[in-house]
Amino acid sequence: MSDLVAEKRSPSTGVPTLTESEFKRFQKLMFDEAGVTLPSSKKALVSGRLAKRLKLHGCGSFGAYYDLLSTDASEHQWAVDLLTTNETYFFREPKHFEFLRDEILKAHPSSRPFRAWSAASSSGEEPYSLAMLLGDVLGSNTWEVIGSDISMQVLEKAERGLYPLARTNHMPPGYLKRFCLKGTGTHAGKLLVSRNLRERVKFMQVNLNAELPKLGQFDVIFLRNVMIYFSAETKAQVVRRVLAQLRPGGHFFIGHSESLNGITDGLELVRPSVYRKPA
Repeated sequence: MSDLVAEKRSPSTGVPTLTESEFKRFQKLMFDEAGVTLPSSKKALVSGRLAKRLKLHGCGSFGAYYDLLSTDASEHQWAVDLLTTNETYFFREPKHFEFLRDEILKAHPSSRPFRAWSAASSSGEEPYSLAMLLGDVLGSNTWEVIGSDISMQVLEKAERGLYPLARTNHMPPGYLKRFCLKGTGTHAGKLLVSRNLRERVKFMQVNLNAELPKLGQFDVIFLRNVMIYFSAETKAQVVRRVLAQLRPGGHFFIGHSESLNGITDGLELVRPSVYRKPA
């Protein structure tokens, strides 16, 4: 298909048409940058998420916008952020948190600090859920939560800790009042994670498709609902990098809809989507 088609616009939206050749360029960009595989079914998502950026910069086609990314580092980060951001909510897949509370934390020695890593933390609901649970069960004992993501935009949102109340439907009773402030006035319908809890969670930018920074060893690692975007080879590489940060005897959580497909690297399956690294 000729790139001249890119100059055509949808009669209903006025957005330039994303041609197949342009889409392939964004597919390559996301795979090279983040190891993310964008199937053809995501073409409309790419068009929809980048449309406002084209308009902002006066780009007449997605090809012109792609060319802009090679000269504008800030806009390059914007594009990556928009194409890797996923919606989430507090205590998603609650059985994982029940297992953490009832099995892992009960057996953890009080003499040793507990460390948890949300390796694809998105806008922060997962690491704050971990922090609420650790604060509830471990109290004043030493514990730490790290949240990481490739997107700077979602990390900035996470650090603010301001969310719609609609994302708390799976939050345990009492946690909203104990760990959050309900918004009023212009912030009605929202919550703010309490300062004390926010100070216990550290956020950082981490690209799982590259060499990881020195994060230390963790007792639990959550890598959930992100591997579905990786190819089999990339997934294997990411899992091996992440597991190197898991303490012997520690637990590794993946999404309920995900599978390690034989790349368990010696992990023991404890229950569906929960693995343990042999001590």
